[in-house]
Amino acid sequence: MKLLDLYCCQGGATAGYQAAGFDVTGVDIDPQPRYLEINKAFQQADAVAFVLDRLDWIRETFDFIHASPPCQFDSDCQRIRDNEHPDLIEPTREALELTGLPYVIENVSGAQAKLKDPVELCGLMFGMTRTYRHRYFETGGWTLPQPHHPRHEMRQVKLGRRAQDGEVIQAVGNFSGVGIVRAEWDVPWMNRDGIREAIPPAYSRHIAEQFLAWRAREAAA
Repeated sequence: MKLLDLYCCQGGATAGYQAAGFDVTGVDIDPQPRYLEINKAFQQADAVAFVLDRLDWIRETFDFIHASPPCQFDSDCQRIRDNEHPDLIEPTREALELTGLPYVIENVSGAQAKLKDPVELCGLMFGMTRTYRHRYFETGGWTLPQPHHPRHEMRQVKLGRRAQDGEVIQAVGNFSGVGIVRAEWDVPWMNRDGIREAIPPAYSRHIAEQFLAWRAREAAA
């Protein structure tokens, strides 16, 4: 299976798809030397323009597309700081729909209203104990089931304070506990900047496995 990972950053999603056996090509507008540590198939480009300029090639080459448009526009901390960022969810969806390929669009809780019937994933669903990391996933051309969401039992540490044992880390901004999150997510090549922009690879591995199961059902129907 060949997958196109748009807005790949340092490769959290890519690593999960690779673990599920996918051959991944990453695209990001910025140089990503840390991404190259896990995957040499990388194109530096604007993600939407990359898709629109190569529609035929993408249709012929890939089976599935993952897109994680920058979340800053819908991030609470960016609104508090009154920072301006582009809203790329709709342009990304429009480009993906032109490919005709099945896809998933990932974003933060603040973007739920813009995503179509999103599925929520949380670290607790994958055995994580130090990060909740709620993220939301819209699918196009296929269906992702909503897993059971375990109850939150642990307190989430306030931003700016070092997490104590038994507290959950918010991996956003200039957070403390980079080593803890790096170990729990199994992303040893990432730094703080990459982690706060990433999803844990366990999420994308789950999505990959669900996509393969859906594809097998469709083939058998």
